[in-house]
Amino acid sequence: MDVSVPLVVILGAVVWVAWRYMGLRGWHIAVCLLFGFFLAATSAAPEIRRLVSVLVQTASQH
Repeated sequence: MDVSVPLVVILGAVVWVAWRYMGLRGWHIAVCLLFGFFLAATSAAPEIRRLVSVLVQTASQH
C-alpha cells in the first residue's frame, strides 16, 4: 500500500492530539500500540490492509 507512511503520520498526529488535549494516558497509548502490533501478526492483517487501502483510495477520489 503506497499510503502507509502518510497514514501512519496522520494516525500518529491523532494519537498526539488525543494525548495532549483529550486526557489519553500513557498506558492507553501502550495498550493501543501492543494491540496494533499483535493484530498485525494475525491472519486478519491482510484483509484490514486491503480495507484501509480501499477506503483511502475512495477518499482520495473525492
